[in-house]
Amino acid sequence: MHGNEVLGRELLLQLSEFLCEEFRNGNLRIARLVQDTRIHIMPSMNPDGYEVAAAQGPDTSGYLVGRNNANGVDLNRNFPDLNTYIYYNEKYGGLNHHLPLPDNWKSQVEPETRAVIQWIRSLNFVLSANLHGGAVVANYPYDKSLEHRVRGSRRAASTPTPDDKLFQKLAKVYSYAHGWMHHGWNCGDYFPDGITNGASWYSLSKGMQDFNYLHTNCFEITLELSCNKFPPQEELHREWLGNREALIQFLEQVHQGIKGMVLDENNNNLPGAVISVSGINHDVTSGDQGDYFRLLLPGTYTVTATAPGFDPTTVTVTVGPGEPKLVDFQLKRSIPQITELPVQHLEAESYQSKYGPG
Repeated sequence: MHGNEVLGRELLLQLSEFLCEEFRNGNLRIARLVQDTRIHIMPSMNPDGYEVAAAQGPDTSGYLVGRNNANGVDLNRNFPDLNTYIYYNEKYGGLNHHLPLPDNWKSQVEPETRAVIQWIRSLNFVLSANLHGGAVVANYPYDKSLEHRVRGSRRAASTPTPDDKLFQKLAKVYSYAHGWMHHGWNCGDYFPDGITNGASWYSLSKGMQDFNYLHTNCFEITLELSCNKFPPQEELHREWLGNREALIQFLEQVHQGIKGMVLDENNNNLPGAVISVSGINHDVTSGDQGDYFRLLLPGTYTVTATAPGFDPTTVTVTVGPGEPKLVDFQLKRSIPQITELPVQHLEAESYQSKYGPG
């Protein structure tokens, strides 16, 4: 997202090559991952910023040169701000997922942001990460604090999502599979377990990870991967070895929780059905083909599927630590309730029909 934070760009190019080579070489773990997972890799969201950063050379002191896009805009402060609405809804009641965008949102964001929003809305993404540099930590939502403070001020209190325990686990998976992130001491800062709630680090408004969680089915974390935002070429091999297993393990995390189909009585797919988990105030929806995916930690859950015009269906399901639990829903169409007229009204009609008015 930031053109001057280039390690993530190189790691994703290397990851793409690694997945292809290992698949071709018969690596069973990689073959299973590729065959069972729709993997999308975008090495750079800000190619214009990268060109500016790369042109200044490695020995200059322009720490922020290339961070923004060609229009001078920070793309990770450019997504529609949905946090304000979710914090209100959490307090007073209201929608807890897929918050709508303003009518004029396309005119309020940069071309790169608009393209990414249209991309993530077009596919039923489940899990993602965006890659940065300047620190070494796995950052999870929310990024925007209830008490908005900017970077450099005293740390705000953590602002957790309803899926806080799951997000902490996702962050720890990356941190502990990484060569040194989990040590905590990196780049002159300390993060226990190498993870942090975004808002407790510094509050960030209009970021991509919160937007994903609040507008789509996708659970996203932010990975800060290097102290040096533009490391020299000779450090890339060490960085790849430090991140390779973490990248693979993070991809594998998409296969946990529950998944399945939502169908009607005639086995037609039901897109847009809402999947609710009791005790977690964040729902997901089924995709265009009626398929849904809900990331969950191991445990026993009460899960309900609802769709307009259908009776809700509720099941109890136990999720294990391994493969996701397959849970299909078949919803029955609601039977309209016939409202009876009050007895006195019927009697009045009968009298009038017999004797006329008056």
